Amino acid sequence: MMSKMRMAWITALMILATQAQAQKHEFTSTQAADYAKKNNLQVKNALLDLQIQQQVNRGITAAALPSLSGTGNFTDNLKIPTQLLPGEFFGQPAGTFIPVRFGTKYTANGGLALNQLLFDGQVFIGLQARKTSIDLQQKSIEVTEESIRKNIYKIYFQLVVGKTQVELIDSNISRLEKLLHDTKEIYKNGFAEQLDVNKVDVALANLQTQRLRTTSTIDAGYIGLKALMGMPIKDTLILTEGITDEKLKDNLLQDAKYEYTDRKDYQLLDLNRKLREYNVRRYKLAYIPTLSFTANHSYSAQRTEFDFFKKSGTWFPSTFVALNLRFSIFEGFARKASVQQAKLELQQVQNTLDNQKINIDSDVEQARLNYTAAISTIDYQKKNMALAEEVYRQTKKKYEIGTGSNTEITSAQTALVEAQTNYTSALYDAIIARIDYVSAIGKLQ
Repeated sequence: MMSKMRMAWITALMILATQAQAQKHEFTSTQAADYAKKNNLQVKNALLDLQIQQQVNRGITAAALPSLSGTGNFTDNLKIPTQLLPGEFFGQPAGTFIPVRFGTKYTANGGLALNQLLFDGQVFIGLQARKTSIDLQQKSIEVTEESIRKNIYKIYFQLVVGKTQVELIDSNISRLEKLLHDTKEIYKNGFAEQLDVNKVDVALANLQTQRLRTTSTIDAGYIGLKALMGMPIKDTLILTEGITDEKLKDNLLQDAKYEYTDRKDYQLLDLNRKLREYNVRRYKLAYIPTLSFTANHSYSAQRTEFDFFKKSGTWFPSTFVALNLRFSIFEGFARKASVQQAKLELQQVQNTLDNQKINIDSDVEQARLNYTAAISTIDYQKKNMALAEEVYRQTKKKYEIGTGSNTEITSAQTALVEAQTNYTSALYDAIIARIDYVSAIGKLQ
């Protein structure tokens, strides 16, 4: 008895632990995109790129700040070097030498050195380009976020449309189940054939198979959406936003004006162009000499015994300051080649920027055409679906009173399913076209 109770407690605790780990999320499309902004791997890495650039900028700033260093040295002259002095200095015959040792057994010194760069053209340009480098990384983050957001919207609304499609399939299944029941009753009364029952049975099985395929596709879509959002797959995701024809037609095309600078990818290219301009200026300023300031203060001592820490010992100070000028006379035309290369790279970016304007115009016009056609198709398919429903209703009424055939009602049902499928397909196409158009004009939120 106690063993069973213990197992029950363990099972309950395991269930509670699993529930505690998995979370439930109810998101609109915007909330789903905002979640991805914090959790998507690509966005996280883009944010790390920004932090890396910040550290690179700190390194550039450090080159313009003073540097202070300390030095220390202790030497034990195990064998003091010997020097030869001419013998004449000591009254000896010419051509003779007297060996003499100079120095002490122990020497020590310590000091501080200060270095300050006063002017370096390349460092100066690097300081100017710091903000643009940060802006470039920040814009790269925004481009990544926008790309993720766009894909999330498409998958999100694909799942919303899939839910609508399942609802339509369910209504068709209910309709056919009733028809199958009625056909069996008519068959029992001798007014229908077994073939009529079989036809409805086949149509019902086809719908049930279609529902299974659709729900399987939707389940896979949820997994893909959660992976894109950076959400644990075990979590539950509930989509709370729906889609209506009115929402798709919210006068989006009334304001046809757009600016190239509204597109984040264009902004990114423009920032890249600015950095290339800084690069050209950096190599040009390399022709100008560099100037730096140096200051040094040190103490040194010599001892025959190791008594450097006694107060009676003497330490000798040494101090100097210096201005250092450095300029290159000839470097084999390497600097000129660097300037020309930087100019060519700048021209490449400018060409890409000009071509991007053409691409944006093309994107907008193509997206506008697709969006206009998709909206018109929705209206057409919606009317067609309503007509197919009416045809089915009238055909079923005729069948029930005995003036219609099973073949007619089966055909009407098939036409209705096809019309519904075409409508849901048109609905999704319109959603995609709208997202693409909003993205093309740089208004994706």
